[in-house]
Amino acid sequence: MYHKIGMVVAINNELLAVFDRLGEPKETKQHGRMDLHVYESEGMTWYIVHSGAGEIGAAAATELLISCYEVDVILNFGVVGGLTDEMAMNRTAVVTKVVHYEYDASEFDPVKPGQYEELPDEFIPTTEALYEKVTALFPNIKPVIAASADKFVGDPDKKRALHDSYGAEICDMESAAIALTCFRHNMPVLIIKTVSDGVTDGAEGFAKSCRSSALLCFDAAMKVFGGIR
Repeated sequence: MYHKIGMVVAINNELLAVFDRLGEPKETKQHGRMDLHVYESEGMTWYIVHSGAGEIGAAAATELLISCYEVDVILNFGVVGGLTDEMAMNRTAVVTKVVHYEYDASEFDPVKPGQYEELPDEFIPTTEALYEKVTALFPNIKPVIAASADKFVGDPDKKRALHDSYGAEICDMESAAIALTCFRHNMPVLIIKTVSDGVTDGAEGFAKSCRSSALLCFDAAMKVFGGIR
């Protein structure tokens, strides 16, 4: 049972999905330019940080939740790009591992491109017990590999290339930072994502479906932990 749950929310439409479902928070605190919203339910306190898009903000938000609020688990939900025809608009997935595909220390360390030295390969794991709980609760939610970097990928050829290189089925701009920070803290982490733009949808598809996709993803995430009242 988790009593203190930290949630990293990247973009404004994802945060609005939280407000759509939960209403006003019990409390809002400011940490520099990041807002932290507090909600409570029976026996649980939720700390929700709006990190902004990108790996750096996501890492800072995750570290804040772990080090300052001493949460028991990190949850990240949000919208992503699909890299295969199967991962079309509004398809929800749970991330089993992440590759930070723009990270490359291979010229001076004996590692593969994308690999951090403390890991056996280029994939950063999430918490098996949590993603298995998701697939047990929601058989239609697909376990996937996420490709993550500080880059919005809209071009269909680039999306297919990421899938071909890493077997990834979705891409985003935060998962690598969240997963790596949690790995280094031995912190359980669950990442649930919904596709807002399929292989051929690009930025236009993202803009049209971001809010609705975020709502689908948030509802699934809430059921895993019992929701918020």
